[in-house]
Amino acid sequence: MKDIQNQSDHRKIDIRKVGVKTITYPITVLDKAKKKQRTIATVNMYVNLPHQFKGTHMSRFIEILNRFHGQIDLKGFRLILDEMKQKLDAAAAHVEMSFPFFVRRDEDHGDFRLNQYQCTMHCTLEQDEDLQLDITVPISHPFGNHSFDARSSEIGLWGAVIISVKFLKFMWLEDLVLLVENTIMQESVQKASTAAAPMEIILEKLTERFSSLEELSWYSLTVENISQGYALFATTTSENN
Repeated sequence: MKDIQNQSDHRKIDIRKVGVKTITYPITVLDKAKKKQRTIATVNMYVNLPHQFKGTHMSRFIEILNRFHGQIDLKGFRLILDEMKQKLDAAAAHVEMSFPFFVRRDEDHGDFRLNQYQCTMHCTLEQDEDLQLDITVPISHPFGNHSFDARSSEIGLWGAVIISVKFLKFMWLEDLVLLVENTIMQESVQKASTAAAPMEIILEKLTERFSSLEELSWYSLTVENISQGYALFATTTSENN
């Protein structure tokens, strides 16, 4: 196959993004209880292509991914991005991985259940590395005595909290999830008879909790209330980024 990556291109057109997407791939994430958890990710890989090169073989992205097979975790992100920049001679490299993360919840009588949370890692390497984690935390009815939309009640899901964070220090995925769930649970007990909108209460309390976390350099919080044919939402973002 003819290698066109290193051929000169005199048109001087920078291509913002070129790559591959929706690759299904096994990865390993850190698990607070069991040290490691294996899951399946949907991976997008792309680079900024300088104008002096005509293009790149898409197979090179897969080759790089395969080179780190069995070693793909949060620490491995930087190594993958470094190799993408080097092998593809790119100004910037980007990787996105979306995956389900499971947390065990022990119940009475020795039973347990596995709760699933959808996570997405966005990582970019240009001069510096930029890493963002998104987690979607499902919410059932947050306030027992509040008047809910009956249509959303039918499916047993009131909505979700969508967390986006950037880290200063290491923090477990489970701890972020528990912070959200415990905050909602506490408010459910304290304000079950409130007339205020649940979205506003949840967002206000979560903002108080997240703003005190020393592990984070930035966060964005969105609370969604699902209904039939539409969704209500409230969002806030920290000042630092």
